[in-house]
Amino acid sequence: MTSFDAIIIGGGHNGLVAAATLAKGGRKVLVLEAADDVGGAARTEEFAPGFRVSSVAHVLNRLHPDVVKTLELERHGLQVARGDFVPTVALSKGGPLVLYGAYGEVLTGASSSEQTAWKELRAQLLRYAGILKPFLSRRPPDLGAMSLLETAALGQTALALKKLGKEDMRDFLRVLLMNVADLLDEQLTDDRLKGLLAFDATLGSHLGPRSPTSLLGLYYRLAGEVGGKAGAQIVPKGGMGAVVAAIRAAAERAGVTIRAASPVAKIIVEKGRAVGVALDSGEVLHAKTIVSAVNPATTILDLVGPRGVDTGFVRKVKNIRMKGDAAKLHLALDRPPQFAGIDAAGHKGRLVIAPSPDHVERAFNPCKYGEFSPEPVMEITLPSLTDPSLAPAGACVLSAVVQYAPYALKEGWGAGKPKFLKAIMAQLEAYAPGISKTVLHTELLTPADIEARYRMPGGHWHHGELQADQMLMSRPVSGWSGYDTPVQGLFLAGAGSHPGGGVSGAPGLNAAKRIIAMRG
Repeated sequence: MTSFDAIIIGGGHNGLVAAATLAKGGRKVLVLEAADDVGGAARTEEFAPGFRVSSVAHVLNRLHPDVVKTLELERHGLQVARGDFVPTVALSKGGPLVLYGAYGEVLTGASSSEQTAWKELRAQLLRYAGILKPFLSRRPPDLGAMSLLETAALGQTALALKKLGKEDMRDFLRVLLMNVADLLDEQLTDDRLKGLLAFDATLGSHLGPRSPTSLLGLYYRLAGEVGGKAGAQIVPKGGMGAVVAAIRAAAERAGVTIRAASPVAKIIVEKGRAVGVALDSGEVLHAKTIVSAVNPATTILDLVGPRGVDTGFVRKVKNIRMKGDAAKLHLALDRPPQFAGIDAAGHKGRLVIAPSPDHVERAFNPCKYGEFSPEPVMEITLPSLTDPSLAPAGACVLSAVVQYAPYALKEGWGAGKPKFLKAIMAQLEAYAPGISKTVLHTELLTPADIEARYRMPGGHWHHGELQADQMLMSRPVSGWSGYDTPVQGLFLAGAGSHPGGGVSGAPGLNAAKRIIAMRG
């Protein structure tokens, strides 16, 4: 019988961060990954001979600085150069608009009055996102039994809010739960800029720009940082797999044992306490602490089983909304595409097709009724322009996150996928004429495909909607937001936990800190 101090279920980036942190704290740690390699949806994978791409996540914009520091990731190969931020290009038939630096420190292509308005709005958004930012790096407070430390932390947040000044404080409270379209209409006039911000606020969520609380998505994005700059983003050299490789190296250096191709069939619970796991192979492993970095619903409903937990908690878990709306497109092209009006630097950036908030809203509407968008919105990168190793000489990789693609398509994805791909290619052709003739190979992952390939229920990369009722003290469910579960010795550390998805590592780090604090 093999025994460990802690067993981590799931070798995605959060699982690896939790494992490395616990190992650095002196624990004997084992990571069990069901797939043939670690990294989950942040792997770099070959999708056609000679063509490699970041599997789902493809832009790094929120790797938490505490994760980088705690695991010393730069010593383990992480390359995040300050100032090496990619521009964001808002594509439009009327000409592009470009945000340079850390989320639009410099805006080009807009009128001088719009540039002034954007400068003011950007500063305001960053100030307000900064109020929420400290919550990302710590365990959410337990409102029913707050410790002295948690009370002090909330007091610091209140003080930061007060420091905004009376006018800003009132405005922060006024706009906090607004929809993003209304705020943009108040302060901006250029549809291209408003469309881009509306897209960013709703990316990865079952929301349109006019959905209540959609502004929270933009705050969540801007509360993240990379290279020391809030809102900054990079396309990592080597793809997202290079980030995972650095985290894995840190974990192995700390003494973590990693076993791939080792799916867990069951979490063993005895007298209300998790004491080990049984693998699909029948092998049984024991540990004082079990940490699940996979989806909370998978953990509780499948691995523990509803009989092992009280019915109230099971009901809450069953009601977590986690049906994804984002698809992922990979194109192997025989040459780099030419997006109209975009220079070479722009092609190396993040290209967004979301011409106006109304366009994003119209793209969202069919999704509510189980239909895909006939004119989808999307975020495009051409990673091989920055890293030629991702494609054969002269060829190019296109990676795009596309919305809206409902998990449960009414007509079924078997019939619907070719139609959706046709709609996507029509959009691309409108902005990069001739691109269709350069396609050598296509891979389109619907939310159903993402679910099957990466074991993500609903194909939702956040492992649950990031909306007001499923954030902070209510993530993954109310009453259990602090990484603990009703099963003693079982902790959650994945994207379904606070603060949420994206390649941040914060859920894994926070969960490990919680376990260490409890001397688990």
